[in-house]
Amino acid sequence: MAKKKNRVSTDGGDESLGDNPFGSLDLSGLPKGPPPAARTTEPVPEKTKPTKSRGRVDVIRQRSAGGGGWMTVAKNFVGISSEEKNALKKQIQKRCGVGGSLKGGNIEIQGDKREEIRDVLEKAGFRVVFAGG
Repeated sequence: MAKKKNRVSTDGGDESLGDNPFGSLDLSGLPKGPPPAARTTEPVPEKTKPTKSRGRVDVIRQRSAGGGGWMTVAKNFVGISSEEKNALKKQIQKRCGVGGSLKGGNIEIQGDKREEIRDVLEKAGFRVVFAGG
């Protein structure tokens, strides 16, 4: 036969649950806290990035090489480093859940993901223009 489990009652009848473990601490050496009205905090405003445009980026959809499916290419980045393009590529890949690469300064993403790419690039401050097919 299985052993009977010892269960603790939660209906409030047991005094062991009502004991305050901090009740025996000596608080005489501690400073008084601020009054209750001063403890209220104001809501922290959201940090918003400036809406400065970082330039135009063309997003096109084209057939991938070898007769495969569609691929989306973001090109014509002006004035950003390859490290920043690689970071943008990783954000886009994570958002879309697909693979991609950085070739010739262009970000190539597998599949027709123009809308998702637009969202990521606009948050980064770029003006996105859909070009081509």
